[in-house]
Amino acid sequence: MMSRLHSTIGSYAVMVAMCVLVLFSRPVQAEVYVAGQIGVHMPNDASSVTSGGPGPNVGGSDLALQNSLMYGAKLGYYFDQVKFGKFNLGIETEMFIATPHLKQQEATIGGTTGTLSGFTNRIVTWAPTVVLVRYQAGSFEPYAGLGPALFFSNLASGGYSDTNMHVGMNTQVGIRYRVNQNLSLFTEWKYNHAHIEHLNLGGSPRSLNFDYDVHIVAGGIGWHF
Repeated sequence: MMSRLHSTIGSYAVMVAMCVLVLFSRPVQAEVYVAGQIGVHMPNDASSVTSGGPGPNVGGSDLALQNSLMYGAKLGYYFDQVKFGKFNLGIETEMFIATPHLKQQEATIGGTTGTLSGFTNRIVTWAPTVVLVRYQAGSFEPYAGLGPALFFSNLASGGYSDTNMHVGMNTQVGIRYRVNQNLSLFTEWKYNHAHIEHLNLGGSPRSLNFDYDVHIVAGGIGWHF
C-alpha cells in the first residue's frame, strides 16, 4: 500500500514539475493565469459501500453525504502555438477543499440495520494536470477540461481520525468573461469521481470504503498575464 502510494505521488510530482517547466519556459506572449474559486459541493450518496473489521468486508447500503462549501485556487496556461481556428488548448492545475460530512443515519451493513454514527469528512482535491480546450468568442470563452485528481480524505469521529489518498478523476465545463485583457470572471460545473478507502476508523481496524461522486457549481475571478 505504502509503496503504491509513494509511486503515485512520485509520478504526479514528475508531472507537476514538467508542467511548471512548461509554464515558465515558454515565450512571454503566451497566456498564464491564476484564479480563486468558491462554490457549492453537492455529493451523491456514497455508493458501493463495504465495511469490515478483523473479518472480511461486507456490503452495505448507500450513505448520505452532506452538501458543503468548496473553495480553492487555479494556475493555468494556454498554448499560443496550439490553436485550431478559435479553439485553444491549455493545461491547468487546481486545488480545492470541501467538507461533505457523513451524517448520522440509519444504514444496513452486512444485512444488519442500525444507526451509523456520523463522521466529519474533509476532502482536499488536487488536480495536477487538467487538459483544457476553450473557444474564444470575443469577451466570452466557453471551456471544458479533464484530468486525473488526487483526493486526500480525512474521516474523524470520537477523537480518532483516518487520512488516506485516493486517485480519481476531475472534469469541468464552464464559461469565462474577460472584463479586460487581464481580469476575468468565470462560472463552472465540475464532476469528480474516486473510490474512497479508510482502513482504521475510530482507533480500531474497522474499514469503510465507498464510491465518491460529486457535482460542484463554482465561480471565481482570474488574473491573466
